[in-house]
Amino acid sequence: MSETLEPRTGELVARDDGGGMPVVFSFGDPEPVLKSRVPDYLGVFADSTFGYWIPPIFLEGLARSLDANAHHGPIVYFKRNMLAQWFQPSPMLGYADFRKAALDWHTFGMAYFRVVRNVFGQVLRLERRPALYMRVGVEPGRFFELRTDPLYWRQPVEYQPGEIIQIKEDDPVQDIYGKPEWYGGLQSVFLREDMILFRRKYYRNGAHMGYVFVTHDAGINDETAAMIEEKIKGAKGPGNFRNLYINIGRSSNSKEPVKVIPIGDIATKDDLMSISSITRSDALAMHRMQPGIAGVMPENMTGFGDLEKVMRVYCQLEVPPMQQPFLALNDILPPAGRIRFDPPVWTGAVAG
Repeated sequence: MSETLEPRTGELVARDDGGGMPVVFSFGDPEPVLKSRVPDYLGVFADSTFGYWIPPIFLEGLARSLDANAHHGPIVYFKRNMLAQWFQPSPMLGYADFRKAALDWHTFGMAYFRVVRNVFGQVLRLERRPALYMRVGVEPGRFFELRTDPLYWRQPVEYQPGEIIQIKEDDPVQDIYGKPEWYGGLQSVFLREDMILFRRKYYRNGAHMGYVFVTHDAGINDETAAMIEEKIKGAKGPGNFRNLYINIGRSSNSKEPVKVIPIGDIATKDDLMSISSITRSDALAMHRMQPGIAGVMPENMTGFGDLEKVMRVYCQLEVPPMQQPFLALNDILPPAGRIRFDPPVWTGAVAG
C-alpha cells in the first residue's frame, strides 16, 4: 500500500500495490482560522491616489472583533456607557453624537468631530464622524471620509483644514492614527472565538470529529462503492470535521468486512474550561476591568466583594482618563457650550 498526493484536488489517495483496486476518497474543506488582517501592524503608508495615510491596523477588523468574544465586546460597551452616564449634553454636542464618539474611542482608540461654523467663523456645534471611515490627509490639517455607497466609494469626501478634529490614543510607533489600549489582547479574543466555533461545529456534526468508514473484502463492486460515497458525502460534517471512506479489495484479513473507526474524542483533545478561563482572564486584563462589574459569575460563595467599592475605585482610576481627551475639545468651544461631566452619584449616598 502506498500514498500519493493528487495534484489537482490535494487529496491523499491510498493505492494497493498488490494489484487490488481499493477506492479511497475524503472530503471536508480546511477551515481558515482568521480571514482578516487585524493582528497585522504594517506601519503607515500614503495613498498616492487621494493623498491620505492608510491606517496601520485593519479598522474593520477591530470593529468586528467586538462580536468575537463574550466578554470583549460587552466590556467595550460598558466603558462607553461609563463615559456617557455622566456626560452633560449641550447645544454644541448632543448625547447621541457623544455616545457614538465614545464607542469609536474605545473601539479604535480615536474619534473624529466635524466643526460646524456659521458665516462669521463661530463654532455652532460638533458633529461626530465615524472613525471607521475617516482618514488623515498627507497634507497637515486635511481629512478624508470614505463613502459607504458602493457607487462613490472611490471618491472620498475631503474636509478642509480646521474642519475636522481628531482625538486619539497615543501610539509609540506612529503619531497619525490612534490605537486602542486593548490591542495587545486580540489574539486571546480570537482564541476564544475559535474555541466556541469548534465546539459548535462539533455538536452540529453529531458530537464526533469524523470517522473512517472501511469496507474490507465485503463483496462491494464499483457501483455500490459509488453509492456509499454519495451517502457519506451527503452526511458530511461542517468545517474541519473530515470523513474518509476506504474500499479495500480482497485481502487475507476479512474478519470485519465493514468497520467504522472514529477519528478522535473531543474529551481528550479539547480543554474547553481551561481555555475559557484563560481567555476570560485575558479579556479582563486587557481592559483593566474587575470581574464583578464585567458580568462574570463568581466561582465561589464569597463572590467579588462589595461592588459599590469596586465601582468607586474603578471610577476614580479609569473614568477620568477616559474623559480627558473629550474635555480637550473645550479649547475651541465657547464657555456656554463646553463639554462637562457630572460627578458620580452613588446609590448609598442618595439613600442617605
